[in-house]
Amino acid sequence: MSAVDPSEALPDVLTVPDLPATDRGEGARAARLPFALRGGFVSLATILLVLLAWWLAASLRLVPPLFLPSPEAVLAKLVVVWREGYVDATLPSHLLASVGRVFGALAGAAAIGVPMGLAIGLSPFARGVIDPLLEFVRPIPPLAYLPLVVIWVGIGEASKLLVIGLAMLAPIAISTATGVRAVSRERVNAARALGASGGQVIRHVVLPSALPGILTGLRIALGAGWSTVVAAELIGARAGLGFMIQSASQYLATDIVVMGILVIAAVAFALEATLRWLERRFVPWAGRVGG
Repeated sequence: MSAVDPSEALPDVLTVPDLPATDRGEGARAARLPFALRGGFVSLATILLVLLAWWLAASLRLVPPLFLPSPEAVLAKLVVVWREGYVDATLPSHLLASVGRVFGALAGAAAIGVPMGLAIGLSPFARGVIDPLLEFVRPIPPLAYLPLVVIWVGIGEASKLLVIGLAMLAPIAISTATGVRAVSRERVNAARALGASGGQVIRHVVLPSALPGILTGLRIALGAGWSTVVAAELIGARAGLGFMIQSASQYLATDIVVMGILVIAAVAFALEATLRWLERRFVPWAGRVGG
């Protein structure tokens, strides 16, 4: 019996490097770049330049304060609204109201969109039924539904959650379906060969493999919902960042409007960073090992 090279007996999956060649190449190129040319420094420099241009335009009165308040005025208003409030609520109260609406709508959209995506990816019949509905909903701006939603469910919290949920549904369903269709056929066949039932294949093979796509859909949906909540709060709200901005605009309180916009941008950035961290934490294999 001829000797066998141990390296040849190992399965391919055990010899996959920690990072693909493309990632190693990009990492090596990034390491060779001067610090001043790296992405993080460039992004920080861009933000600082924008802030400097804003400060100069306000200080030199290139734009009247009514249209562009200075950074100092916006920061001072942030402290005042945080401590004393505006339109009967402090800034944390407005922020919590908006975040609560977004995550409430996200939970509902995920509860509907993930099963829809699984059905689209697993069943040609379900794909034929659901795809036209998604393609009908997806290109229509969610705010176009707002008058109809108000007629159906009134101006309470249900209408806001429904409008925000409509903005989130299509990204979650489509990303989930894409993740399901990308599942390795070999893994499914191997599970079936070992006697796994259809439910076990979905639970132990399809869902873990599709998880990166699901998380990507949630990240996209969260951005879409966060951009929709501001407009949804213009109808019958008592608190929320959109309600605060709308109220301030009626009294030409531009400093509060700008402050609210900056808070919205900061929260959106924090949510995006958090979801990216969750992707790295729970699906570190995403984009690294094919199949």
